[in-house]
Amino acid sequence: MLTAIAIDDEPLALEVVRSHADKVPFVDLKASFTDAFKAMAYLQQEHIDLLFMDIKMPDISGIELMRCLNKKPMVIFTTAYSEHAVESFELDAIDYLLKPFSLARFTKACNKANELFLLRENVNDKKNYIFLKTGYDQVKVNFDDICFVEATGNYVNFALSNSTVLTRMTITEAESILPVDQFIRIHRSFIAAKNRIEKIERHQINLNGAILPVGSTYLQNLDDIGKR
Repeated sequence: MLTAIAIDDEPLALEVVRSHADKVPFVDLKASFTDAFKAMAYLQQEHIDLLFMDIKMPDISGIELMRCLNKKPMVIFTTAYSEHAVESFELDAIDYLLKPFSLARFTKACNKANELFLLRENVNDKKNYIFLKTGYDQVKVNFDDICFVEATGNYVNFALSNSTVLTRMTITEAESILPVDQFIRIHRSFIAAKNRIEKIERHQINLNGAILPVGSTYLQNLDDIGKR
């Protein structure tokens, strides 16, 4: 079950979200807020899996609010404006719903959030594998078989020992479902398996026959590995 809250300065918009959420069996809408700062206070006290959030609000925008949160839930932006779509997906939004949206479109967004939630639950259960959706199929992938993960457009490519698996998700979503003791983020577009790293240089690593770039903001991560 996904616990959720909704934030929108328009009460009628909140009522639409509430009505739709009541019809989605795996979403539990705990509260709704017209005041974004009251919602932030609530988030500091309660664990929430998913936010339904407007972007244009009077005191603080939904995008600004998301950037203020230390622990970020999954977010589905709900807005009457399309110009913030790219910026919202840079924050790894699950989806971007343009008002007025139908129950079917709302449910589709919730299904995407639930798929990611279940993937994360599999990791928390200490399983040594995940199932990745590719087309209409679910492919079992063992963590030990993953060499590195690469972002490519709206997809992520899992490079395995002898094959690859392409699945629709963001690199940040991939990072969230991989165990931190086995994998390390080295670049905005790459995650590497720690035990596959053969050589660490200033701006690249050698890994299983591949040369991967290292982003400047991720150098400290590799420095920590080298000190062990």
